[in-house]
Amino acid sequence: MNKLISIEEAVNHIEDGMTVMIGGFLAVGAPIRLIDALVEKGVKDLTLVVNDTAFIDTGVGKLIVNKQVKKVIASHIGTNKETGRQMNEGEIEVELVPQGTLTERMRAAGFGLGGILTPTGVNTMVEEGKKKIEVEGKEYLLELPLKADVALIKGAKVDKKGNILYNKTAQNFNPTMATAAGTVIVEADEVVEIGEIDPNVVMTPNIFVTYIVDGGAK
Repeated sequence: MNKLISIEEAVNHIEDGMTVMIGGFLAVGAPIRLIDALVEKGVKDLTLVVNDTAFIDTGVGKLIVNKQVKKVIASHIGTNKETGRQMNEGEIEVELVPQGTLTERMRAAGFGLGGILTPTGVNTMVEEGKKKIEVEGKEYLLELPLKADVALIKGAKVDKKGNILYNKTAQNFNPTMATAAGTVIVEADEVVEIGEIDPNVVMTPNIFVTYIVDGGAK
């Protein structure tokens, strides 16, 4: 299977109403070109699983501004005032999840777990509607797995088989998201031949990657 496809082909895998994970931390490590193509396509009613909604004119923030998102699941939205405005006006649903819990819920989906137990949020509004479980005299919240139809991630160097090397902190949520979606599309800063990445430094193995987009292609 040839995993290398065009950006246009990549976004055709995303349809109205899908749940989409997008990597990045305030747009660092975000697949910018894929996001821009998604904005241009105009796909709508998305449920967006992200760490944050970046900024109004950067990264996934553009999807918010363009009103393509019906729900956001994120750890914070404070850097994008448009997300806050839409939330307060009832135009978008926002589910705030503590950052560690967010990544662990994705990991649970990727590793086939039934959920995770965390003390974070016990006796706060975070626990509303959730099951509490006591372990050795301490209360925990049962947080359920979080998965997506499609994950859009970003790699610094990706070989043609789909093995990924990330650049420092741009790694952030990308590896975890790669395990938790039915279709995984990686935008590569550089696409290299198979064997050019030392197997010992591969951060996401090719088995998790469905398609590759050459982010440096003109």
